[in-house]
This record gives sequence, structure tokens and C-alpha cells, in this order.
Amino acid sequence: MTVTKTQTPVSVDKDRQAEGAEPAGPARSERLTALVQQHGALAVLVIVSLVATFSFDSFATGDNVSNMATSSAFLAIVALGMTFVIITGGIDLSVGSLFALGGVLAAWGSRHGTLVALLLPLVVCGAVGVVNGLLVARSRLAPFIVTLAAMLGARGLMLAITDEGANTYLIGKGSVLAELGQGTTFGLGNPVWIMLALFVAGAVVLRRTRFGQHVYAVGGNEDAAALMGAPVARTKILVYTLSGVLAGLAGALNAAWLASGVTILGNGMELEAISAVVIGGTLLTGGLGYVSGSLVGVLLLKVIQNVINQIGSLDSSYQQVVSGAFLAVVVVAQTWLGRRRQLM
Repeated sequence: MTVTKTQTPVSVDKDRQAEGAEPAGPARSERLTALVQQHGALAVLVIVSLVATFSFDSFATGDNVSNMATSSAFLAIVALGMTFVIITGGIDLSVGSLFALGGVLAAWGSRHGTLVALLLPLVVCGAVGVVNGLLVARSRLAPFIVTLAAMLGARGLMLAITDEGANTYLIGKGSVLAELGQGTTFGLGNPVWIMLALFVAGAVVLRRTRFGQHVYAVGGNEDAAALMGAPVARTKILVYTLSGVLAGLAGALNAAWLASGVTILGNGMELEAISAVVIGGTLLTGGLGYVSGSLVGVLLLKVIQNVINQIGSLDSSYQQVVSGAFLAVVVVAQTWLGRRRQLM
């Protein structure tokens, strides 16, 4: 008797195997795209710093690093406020003029004590930010036009206080304000520690508070945020107020560092701040951004400027050429990465 052995084919239930599981390829690709978008500037900063360290003997010295950190602190504080504004889909062109105005007001107020010197620029520049926010949120005017008008107005007020720049107010040596700007703690200038504390607070507010959630929601889709009950107008007013206050604080600290309220400072700072924020991964269209990325963007711009200074044979105008070209590359890359994430 012949026994016929029947071989039963093994069938694999693909639907059951795939149930509850996402394709590994697209998910991995999406994570990689998000990682590049968030930390790409940090990778470039590390590479540029390493190349500069091996190329220039004076780049990684303590004095040079300390000077770069201190000079970066003022722009970083301005960029912190700009980060909140851009995440909501707005823009603030007044921060450069508010920076100069804050420095002049701090130097002028130092004659009446340190408290006045610090509070005066915060109150005045914060008030300008409130007006910006009200016009943008309540009157629904374009942020570009509103903050451009504020830029001109703040610059005019600063020139009026200083008699068209003829008067330069000085901050007395040995005062508490001067020590705040010129003193050091653990080898780093006091403005650096103040900047770091503000960035930690900003990161917590943006990521861990309801206000931070509203900031992202307004920038992502303003109409949808309003339908969900988010206070759209109040959020916009608050971010522009914050931007004005931080610009005034940065100006006051810079005046304390220089021991005078210099009227020619702040020109083009708004563009530097916007560049740093965008380079750090914040989308100009709003809805996505990182406080830490803005700090990395500021450091990258300052390192590039320092490298050009280290070369010596290049004119300082090349700093703007390199920064502009780098910003253009970042914007193109962000647009491509954003479209890639939408298609996934």
C-alpha cells in the first residue's frame, strides 16, 4: 500500500501580521527628517567649531570663547522673544530699535539708581510690544507693517532722548548695573548666565505650559485654535509684549556691558534675530519651533563671524554675505523637509 503524503502549504495572514503595526520605513524616514530639521544647525555648529579649532590657534582660547559667549548673549535674548513671535506666524521688525532704545533708557536711568535703569527700558519697550500686539491681534493689521512702524517710532524716540545722538549717557563704573553687565561668574560674563536662565524659562513655558500650547496652536492654524477655545488675540498680544520686553532687557544689559547707551547699535539686529531663529529650525510660516534651536542659530552666526575675523584677510562685509547665503540654504532645506513630512 502506497501512502501519499500531502504537504499543506503554510499561508501567512498578512492582514493579521500587519495589524496594529505601522510600516517601519516611512516612520523611520519621518523621524530622521524631524531630527535633521531640529538638530541640523547643531551638527553644522559642531563641525564649523571643530574646523576652526584646528585651523586657528586663538579660536578655542578661553578669552575668545568668553568674548563670543558674551557678545552672543544680547542677540540670543532678542532671538528668544522672536522665537515666540515667529511660532505664532508673526514677525517683529522693531526689536533692533527697541534694543537701542533700551540701552539709552538704561544709561539715562542709571543716574536715578539701578532699579530705574532696569525697569525703565522694560516698561517702555514692553509698552511698544503691547501696542504691536493690539494692532496685530485686535485690528488684524499685518505684523510686517505694524512692527515696521514701531521700528521707526522707537528709533525716533531714541534719537529724541539723545538729541539726535549728540548726547551719550554713561553708566558709572563700580555701580551695580555696571557689575551686572561687566562682571563674571565662573569665568563667564553675567549676561551669559542671565541669557541661559531666560532660555531655560522660555523652554519650560513653551513646552510645559498652556500658554506654550496656545502659541503652537495659533501658529499651526489660527481658525482651528479659535474653534478649540484658545485665546488667539491674547496669545498674540503676549508674544509681542514678551518680544519687546526681552529686546529692552538685552539693550539694558548691553549698555551695562559697554558702560554707555550707544545710539548706533541695533541696526539690522532684527534681521540677525530672524536669521538665528530660522536657522535654528523654527518655521517662518509658524506652528513649529524650538527655543534651543534659536540659541544654536545665534551661536552659529557668531562662530561664522569670528572665523571670518580670524582669517583676517576678509572684509567684515563677508560676514553678511556668508550669513545671508547660509540663511537661504536653510530656508530652502526647511521648505523641502516640511513638504517631505507632509507627504509621509
